[in-house]
Amino acid sequence: MKVEQISVFLENKSGRLSEVTAILAESEVNIRALALADTSDFGVLRLIVDDTENARKALKNNGFTVGKTNVIAVEVPDQPGGLHHILTLFYKADINVEYMYAFVRSSGDNAVMIFRIEKEEEAIRLLEKNGVSVIDGQRLYSI
Repeated sequence: MKVEQISVFLENKSGRLSEVTAILAESEVNIRALALADTSDFGVLRLIVDDTENARKALKNNGFTVGKTNVIAVEVPDQPGGLHHILTLFYKADINVEYMYAFVRSSGDNAVMIFRIEKEEEAIRLLEKNGVSVIDGQRLYSI
């Protein structure tokens, strides 16, 4: 129930982000979710795409440093306290959230959050035990 995410390391200068999106567009890779974190010198672009391997190869072939990691996609009730419930489960189980970001979709009763967790398997078991819907990659890529 893990989702593949690619991380692209970018110099923090004008046009680099556009280069990434151009390469992905030319490779017919659709971006499903993204998060960008930066410092004064570089940034890390985290992407969930519909074709991870094609995206990774295309970016590497164009000189980008690309990593691949697993993340967990979770349906969170789209109401006050929905995210708090998930984070409380993690806290009580001593599971650290390294980072998270939202996956935007057009409609539904639930939001989708992407979590990078240090104890992935334990986190998935915990979520499922507590009735939280964990989304696998194929389903997420098609939302």
